[in-house]
Amino acid sequence: MTEPFLAAHPHTPETSRTRLAAIALMCGAVLCFAMLDASAKWLSASMDPVQVVFARYAGSMALVCLLLNPWSHPGILRTQRPWLQAVRSLLLLGSTMLNFIAVKYLQLAETVSIMFAGPLLVALVSGPLLGEWPGPRRLVAIGVGFLGVLVITRPGFGGMHPAALLSVLGCVCYSFYSLATRKLAAFDPPETTMVYSGVAGTLAMLPLIPFFWTMPQSPLVWLLMFATGVLGGFGHWLLILAHRLAPATVLAPFIYSQIVWMIALGWFAFGQWPDRWTFVGASIVIASGLYLLYRERVRHVPEGSARLD
Repeated sequence: MTEPFLAAHPHTPETSRTRLAAIALMCGAVLCFAMLDASAKWLSASMDPVQVVFARYAGSMALVCLLLNPWSHPGILRTQRPWLQAVRSLLLLGSTMLNFIAVKYLQLAETVSIMFAGPLLVALVSGPLLGEWPGPRRLVAIGVGFLGVLVITRPGFGGMHPAALLSVLGCVCYSFYSLATRKLAAFDPPETTMVYSGVAGTLAMLPLIPFFWTMPQSPLVWLLMFATGVLGGFGHWLLILAHRLAPATVLAPFIYSQIVWMIALGWFAFGQWPDRWTFVGASIVIASGLYLLYRERVRHVPEGSARLD
């Protein structure tokens, strides 16, 4: 999934060319995230997901620190909200861990379809936490979206692996992580938050690695472990570039293109094709998310800016 804090980053004056460039960067980012999940699923067949999570954070931290460090970016480690940075990083780590465990048992399309419910949950809890109360039409869209999640998971009908619950919990972690990053956007630049994400995740995983480490048996496994970090770090870097060129309201709909890559990678790499219920549920969730984006744009026009419906 994407880094929501980037939506608050200032962007350059928008033209048709910069908008197309930003959209291309966004599509490249979601492709990186799809390949990251596919790599994690492949690696989880030969090692514990904990080791995969560590590889993802350690590799990403190395890449990010190479690009963003105190020598090339003085003051990059200075944060006004260290505790909020820590909580946010742990929420992201929890979401990654739960998602990587779930993707070991579920199809790629199933996990990403559940994670698409994240913006719906953010919209729902933004009222009590941020004072951004959704209106009746947005509440209906949120409820319909959650029905879509139920169609995907089909609880009590024996249609989905119990690991789907982990994916749902990962979505919850990601939603609160999104809220934390929105708060941080008012205090710290996105580059600082990006560095802390990698460093905190790597340090938190270090004590666990001796208990879960399995020596990779082939160069391909080493390569994919390294690739998880590169894909995660590079994907987030593309997001930074995209949000500097265009606002989030332009870019957000293209997040849902990730479902196309997940279906393609699931079929090509694992021979898995989603069933009809996954397609139906994903369509409901995506339609609800797009409607929320539409209402977000409508309520920011001058005559209706005070309305939240």
